[in-house]
Amino acid sequence: MQRTTKTKRKFEINQHIVYPIQGVGIISQIETISFNNTPMPYYIIFLPDAEMTIKVPVDRAEELGIRLIASKKEAKEAMKIFDTTSFPTASDWKQRYQQHLDLLRKGDIESIALVVCSLYTRKTAKELPILEQKLYSNAVKILGSELSLALEMDKQEIESMIFERIQQSIQRSSQEAMEANTNTDQEKEKTFDTEIPTDLENLAQ
Repeated sequence: MQRTTKTKRKFEINQHIVYPIQGVGIISQIETISFNNTPMPYYIIFLPDAEMTIKVPVDRAEELGIRLIASKKEAKEAMKIFDTTSFPTASDWKQRYQQHLDLLRKGDIESIALVVCSLYTRKTAKELPILEQKLYSNAVKILGSELSLALEMDKQEIESMIFERIQQSIQRSSQEAMEANTNTDQEKEKTFDTEIPTDLENLAQ
């Protein structure tokens, strides 16, 4: 005799979800599949960007970090990250790659936005290693898809907006650094002028 299991469904058919690392998908159907003579409900998830369909046990969805698309408010809050381009990361690319991979595995929209912002900023200064570039491309794809759904905007328009805001932040940080250096140099000159010995001043005259 087959055993049956009762599992509380968190998602419904036609809902958009985010599957960490995998990307944004849609619950196309919920199907019961027999495993070891036990019928188990599975989410059938279609991932448009990868053009792939995957099956996930309903009772493992939360464990795997699958979540609903962020709300419009959450999306706008996450985008504030693009206005800051100073993030502490490891100098060794392998350690840095692991840091960013861990953030993507967390799967929340702010962590994904942080990965995109951090790697885009680094990318403008130096070419990324192949693995980091792949991680960056995946993060951009996931974030662009989620933000386009959350904000009801075209995906290409969203990505252009992301890069523009990060670039503006980079330029702003660069300008602030230049102004800080200028002020420091001026302070050094003032200090030097006040410290000139009296006998050197007389010689100069």
